[in-house]
Amino acid sequence: MAHGPLYRVGFRRRREGKTDYRRRLGLLKSGEARIVVRNSNSNVIVQFVNYNEAGDQVVASAEARELPKMGYPAAGSNTPSAYLAGRLAAVRAKEAGISTGVLDLGRAQPHKGGVIFSALKGVVDGGITVPAGDVFPTEERLRAEHLGTEKAAAFAASYERIVGSPLPPKAEKKPAKGKGAPPAKGAPAAAKQQQKPAKEKKAKTPE
Repeated sequence: MAHGPLYRVGFRRRREGKTDYRRRLGLLKSGEARIVVRNSNSNVIVQFVNYNEAGDQVVASAEARELPKMGYPAAGSNTPSAYLAGRLAAVRAKEAGISTGVLDLGRAQPHKGGVIFSALKGVVDGGITVPAGDVFPTEERLRAEHLGTEKAAAFAASYERIVGSPLPPKAEKKPAKGKGAPPAKGAPAAAKQQQKPAKEKKAKTPE
């Protein structure tokens, strides 16, 4: 350990690896509420936090452990639970007058489609404006369809209880970009010729 009159002990949370103060400063400069998402092996916590000199103030929060009371018994640290926790936190944040925010990852190293971005998707769908790219899970995983029909039905019931309206239908998938679909079998030859213009034959000049 270093010693000397110029040595300064770092912040405790930095020494413990709990806070990245450089990243935190960048979030505070935005002036927006921080959307703090933390997950463990059995829970996902979503909090809307405002900065205060006396200490950060939690304005609204929700966690996956609340979901069994709302009809989703499979709550835990998984994609559907994180989405519902984020949706519930967004409802409470809007009641507190919050409409925008920035995601606070802490020291986590998330990956595309992970639990943290599942919670963020719930927040965004709840009407909170948050800058985010193409990082969200597929709609099938968010709706618990990969867990079976029983879990998907429980998810829909919990969603309706949280939001106050039924789960909307899935968005239609956009067709892949291309030059157009091939003609159906049995289509007349004229239809095929319309897709590819015929090559003009050069007229033969008399000898």
